[in-house]
Amino acid sequence: MEVAVGSENPVKAAAVSRALEPHEPAVRAVGVDSGVAEQPRSVADTVAGAETRARRAHAAAAVDYGVGLEGGVARIDGVSGLSLIMWAAVTDGESIGRGGGPTVPLPDPVATRLSAGAELGPVMDALVGADGLARREGAIGVLTDGAIDRTRALETAVVVAFGPFLASHDAFGSGPG
Repeated sequence: MEVAVGSENPVKAAAVSRALEPHEPAVRAVGVDSGVAEQPRSVADTVAGAETRARRAHAAAAVDYGVGLEGGVARIDGVSGLSLIMWAAVTDGESIGRGGGPTVPLPDPVATRLSAGAELGPVMDALVGADGLARREGAIGVLTDGAIDRTRALETAVVVAFGPFLASHDAFGSGPG
């Protein structure tokens, strides 16, 4: 199985490799634009960014699947403040599968800065005195005290997005879409 990931972030490529490990994937990182803001601020924008990355990665490489991963922040009904969200999209060039990863409420000091227009990565870097947190454990690693890192969180979204392509849905009469 050959897969192109629509990002050059090593965390995203590692998440795809781990998610598809039983299928022995050949994973290639392809730098593509998400088509959305650097910091998506809604579920719709985050999903759209993941879908665009998946389609562009698939189009840029002669592979079986294109994968897009996008992190964003959003207001979730029933949850106060802003939350960190993660979405994956997968395409074979015709159909598209989508999957969400963990959703984590953001602490007020982080949410306040984001509401003022800042981006999550630099805000988290500044708060914890790090550089490039998004290319390592990510905000989720900090917010869960290391219980789950960004690779593992994105891996979950990838597994869910790939489900319609890898599982038999004959009993349901439907596939991805």
